[in-house]
Amino acid sequence: MELGEFERDNAESCRLGSPVPELCRAGPCCLGIDEAGRGPVLGPMVYGVCYCPLAKQEELGALKMADSKTLTEAEREQLFGTLDGARDFVGWALHILSPNLISTSMQQRAKYNLNALSHDTAIGLIQHVLDAGVQVAEVFVDTVGPAEKYQEKLKRRFPELEVTVRPKADSLFPIVSAASICAKVARDRAVKNWTFPEDLGDVRMEYGSGYPNDPKTKEWLVQCLDPVFGYPQFVRFSWSTAQTILESKAVPVRCMRAGFWLLRKTNKSRVRPVPSRDPRSWGFKEENEAPSDTAQYPGVSVSFCPCLDPRNCRLMGITDTHTSGGIFCFGLTEAALKNK
Repeated sequence: MELGEFERDNAESCRLGSPVPELCRAGPCCLGIDEAGRGPVLGPMVYGVCYCPLAKQEELGALKMADSKTLTEAEREQLFGTLDGARDFVGWALHILSPNLISTSMQQRAKYNLNALSHDTAIGLIQHVLDAGVQVAEVFVDTVGPAEKYQEKLKRRFPELEVTVRPKADSLFPIVSAASICAKVARDRAVKNWTFPEDLGDVRMEYGSGYPNDPKTKEWLVQCLDPVFGYPQFVRFSWSTAQTILESKAVPVRCMRAGFWLLRKTNKSRVRPVPSRDPRSWGFKEENEAPSDTAQYPGVSVSFCPCLDPRNCRLMGITDTHTSGGIFCFGLTEAALKNK
């Protein structure tokens, strides 16, 4: 499993997969779907699918796949190696969702919750496999939300497929267990090899499991917090654990006018997105009395973006990082005001 494409730019989400076995193009196949990393406050969430011919399900069972959550990291790696070694009849595909995408999706003006994001990612992977020529006939999914509603949603989208959605499907169907292992191995590797584009100084990289209830994770969130620019993009800042620390320990942010202000420190991309509002809250009577779009504050560059959705911004010169979620628009801080 080569994650180089994602590791080169982990602010972006990425889709990758194995070659499609010819057997999967020639006859009806089953496909399983599962995810890894839904709950952590750190790192990506990974959706995985695995597929094989219906005629080869007994051989898939002989590979002794199991729910990835019941296995150690070493056992998962070993089973993935076994699975990847059966490329003549087994294929897999992954969608790695960056922490940036997860947080910006959940905090945009038109709310897009984690369940909806999960459903759409699963639908996208099914379509991706179909477009690759795999003759999918049966789909098995580990549920997100109420199983019956999710199953009906998938059946409406893919009426030609036989769809089964169940809780704990990764322990019921070997093809879902295989997908679970693919997703978990990918997330483990992505987290272990994470490259931080931010300068974190002397912060130690001992962040524990990444789950909100892990004391090591909470301690690391406090240590890596920048009082103005918040968290590195490894953190899902939309999680309540991160937001609580941000609200209690970061510099307060106040808003100026409709649109967004963008602040950046030299050589840093840590940010806090906040929509701006009435300029009168800053003492300006009219919008055009707000500071110049090119105003400079010590150590902080400031520019205005009229866009109401940071993901769609086309602010000159930072389009790539801005739309990827690596940099977001947000309000001026009190500290910046004092230094003007």
